[in-house]
Amino acid sequence: MHDKPGESVGRLIEEFLTDRATRKPSPHTVAAYRRDLTTIAALTGPDDTTPLPLDRVPITALSPRVMRAAFARFAAPRAAASVHRAWSTWNSFFTFLVAEGVVPGNPMPAVGRPRAPLPRPKPLRGEDTPEELLAAVAREDGRQRDPWPERDVAVLALALCAGLRLSELLALRVASVAGRDGERRVDVAGKGGRFRTVPIEPGLDRVVTDYLDSRRRRFGARSVRPDSPLLVDRRGEPLRRGGLQYLVESCYRRAGIGDRVPKGARLHALRHTFATRLAEDGASAAEIMRLLGHASLASSQTYIEVTAGQQRAAVRSNRTNRALLGLTMRAGGRGA
Repeated sequence: MHDKPGESVGRLIEEFLTDRATRKPSPHTVAAYRRDLTTIAALTGPDDTTPLPLDRVPITALSPRVMRAAFARFAAPRAAASVHRAWSTWNSFFTFLVAEGVVPGNPMPAVGRPRAPLPRPKPLRGEDTPEELLAAVAREDGRQRDPWPERDVAVLALALCAGLRLSELLALRVASVAGRDGERRVDVAGKGGRFRTVPIEPGLDRVVTDYLDSRRRRFGARSVRPDSPLLVDRRGEPLRRGGLQYLVESCYRRAGIGDRVPKGARLHALRHTFATRLAEDGASAAEIMRLLGHASLASSQTYIEVTAGQQRAAVRSNRTNRALLGLTMRAGGRGA
């Protein structure tokens, strides 16, 4: 039982974030938690008063009525997905407080929330775009100050052929690529602490091997110890979020495919391309779910639905189908 059930919302938010830290969330996720909690908490005062500082708002003041009013104000200028995410954050927060004995119950079931639509996949546009990208990046670019095509191709290939997220790429170690010949795999520390294994084919295995060989030549054998980060920058330091994003953006520019990358899905477009091609080649939603580390089957199903729509659009564009439609319309006119 928590010894201070009347303490401030600000203090309890910090306790909640400390508890969440043991799950190793990304800095981006922690920032989103904090933003959702503090923004809603600041809206819990009456309309006509200045909100109190969070260290002066007692947790006992957050009744279902107060939370409904705060979420109504929060929702007015925002998209449904943002409201849904904030609701989930506050639901987790109150679940934590109930478990700690701070509050007797969770008020969030009494607060309405919009249905959040599943995000639509955003793969690279163009049938041969992934292959064009890899071929362009594999060539040394004389305009680069310190070209390292082996590393750049390895980054792109791990996203395109294993479907890894940005955070998963950064978490890889040299030993993450393992297994006997014919059974090679990459061990992935996934989102939400979920671990998965993704089989890799000889092409990706060779790309990673060539990259590690080039790294030995640059920085020595000690740089590729099993516990070393798999992806490093040109100084041999572990790649970080901003550096990895910049690297992928520069690869798009070098390949001249920037107009084929969906807005808002820069590195993630590579993961979406992996999943979309799985669906196109007949993989089931359950197989896609396992390979991508999705928490729910619904997320994986969207790739199959999108692919089915693309296939129908391709069939519709067939000139013979249009000719048949014309024939049937003329025949119908004669029959009348």
